Amino acid sequence: MRIVSGIYKGRMLKFPNSKLVRPTTDKVKESLFNYLQNQIDFNNIVVCDLYAGSGSLGLEAMSRGASKCDFVESNFNVSKILKENIENIITDKSYNIFKMDAVRFSKMKNHEEYDLILADPPFFKYEIHLIVPNLLINHFLKPNGRLIIERSIQTEKKDIASFKKEAFKRIGDSLIYQFFCSDVDLFNKSIT
Repeated sequence: MRIVSGIYKGRMLKFPNSKLVRPTTDKVKESLFNYLQNQIDFNNIVVCDLYAGSGSLGLEAMSRGASKCDFVESNFNVSKILKENIENIITDKSYNIFKMDAVRFSKMKNHEEYDLILADPPFFKYEIHLIVPNLLINHFLKPNGRLIIERSIQTEKKDIASFKKEAFKRIGDSLIYQFFCSDVDLFNKSIT
């Protein structure tokens, strides 16, 4: 795995040897970030990498100009590789590592507001269906922020039923979902 663009382009990342981690392929990452590069200015944005694993998505955002990234990873052994990858690339303290599960993170009351949240959860686990409403209702996104989630074509029906929207992009077996602050109304209506 490598960083595909920006100031750290070509830098290699260690990948945790764990069945719990499935990396975003370079093809998916490159396609996703090419789309995002045309939608947002990465310069000085604040990013969150949920289910961080190796840190590939957050480090890609930082390579393209993000000023800060919070990485969320619950697995102790995986978080050690994550920290090593970050420290091999980022020389300042423009990051935090939250060693906790993403559901707990999404319920935090005192938290950063993000311009971009990137989530690449395990494809066949469905806790992301709880996390999306939590992130939106608890105001994790800045007013113009966006939440990007990578899922599998194999989980599409359950994802659409839960997310109340279809994927906006398909890359191979991956489906990409996108949420904005205004999408909180999708979930407020179902809660009341």
